[in-house]
Amino acid sequence: MNQIIEVKNLTKKFDDFVAVNDVSFSVNEGEIFAFLGPNGAGKSTTIKMLTTLLHPTRGTVTLDGHDPVRQPDLVRRTFGIVFQDPSLDDELTAWENMEFHGVLYDVPDKLRWERILQLLKFVDLWDRRKSLVKEFSGGMKRRLEIARGLLHHPKIIFLDEPTLGLDPQTRNHMWAYLKELNKNEGTTVFFTTHYMEEADRIAQRIAIIDHGKIIASGTSAELKQQTATSSLEEAFLALTGETIREEAATSTDHLRTMRRVWRR
Repeated sequence: MNQIIEVKNLTKKFDDFVAVNDVSFSVNEGEIFAFLGPNGAGKSTTIKMLTTLLHPTRGTVTLDGHDPVRQPDLVRRTFGIVFQDPSLDDELTAWENMEFHGVLYDVPDKLRWERILQLLKFVDLWDRRKSLVKEFSGGMKRRLEIARGLLHHPKIIFLDEPTLGLDPQTRNHMWAYLKELNKNEGTTVFFTTHYMEEADRIAQRIAIIDHGKIIASGTSAELKQQTATSSLEEAFLALTGETIREEAATSTDHLRTMRRVWRR
């Protein structure tokens, strides 16, 4: 099976803090892959390196055969992403946010309008397409971000806690659509979540990261067997402990890097 994501000895340091420490894993083309870990474990930092937003300190990454450091434009056309933090333009309407994204990705006019209509109806925002995003609730913004990430039919969709703040009906609707997209179009889904039942039900394979290192990987059943537990949540706690975690402090260098990326 072809590997659409390959990560080898990936490391990211911010001053003296090692956020990601010699991580290696791969994701198969057309796979639904969950990347789990406690707060501050290194999940979001890893995703930022995979998606060209951060350069690794050491190690290599390829997405669909392209290097995010040397070939960022090619890599960006490979994936869609729903960030953990809001990334919409609040001063634009829902339609304008979608339209702007489609133009950036050179989606032809007719196809772009068809996709916008389809996706806004899918996330139940068609009736609010002319409303400014700053008038939306948090859940509505999340749904719009998901629709936008899928607009250009990416080979890979990165979802960093995509269902945070969504009601169960919307979560189930979203995953049903993503599973259909995965099945019919072979879209690779890479997601993080703190909802263990979601990962258990959706993911074909799981990797768990803690303190910047991959500490376990396999199917949900394999992780339960490895830890002699009966649920993925119990397996997760057995591997990572029950101590409450806080988000790791972000260095000044990290913030400066992110600002430079978004000014490009």
